[in-house]
Amino acid sequence: MGHSRGGLTTKIHALVDAMGMPIMLKLTEGQAADGRSAADMFDTVGKGDILLADRAYDSDALRAEMEARGARANIRAMPQRVIKPAFSHFLYKQRNLVERFFNKLKHFRAVATRYDQRDDNYLASVQLASIRIWLRHNESVA
Repeated sequence: MGHSRGGLTTKIHALVDAMGMPIMLKLTEGQAADGRSAADMFDTVGKGDILLADRAYDSDALRAEMEARGARANIRAMPQRVIKPAFSHFLYKQRNLVERFFNKLKHFRAVATRYDQRDDNYLASVQLASIRIWLRHNESVA
């Protein structure tokens, strides 16, 4: 999502809570592998949590780390995997909260079109948009 000097290659990694609100955000280059790039984002996942991630994050190392923390990783296996780990389609449907968060992010023109050339400025734009999403979610109706 967004432009970089090489084109449409910047990736935004987001960790969201059960309400679809962002907890942690990170930018990586488009050519970087998702699983290795975002491994440091999972520090907030603890005992009793369930990590829902797409196929790009499928790795035995990530599953072992989540198991060591007392969390469960419900990640769809890559098609070429010979031994497929346990996977719940019912739980995986809740991953749409992440997709909905990215859809909300795309409503902010500065994020969707990446006006900022520097990655730190772009990350700040993404964080400001995320703050507005949080505020909109928690605003009073009265």
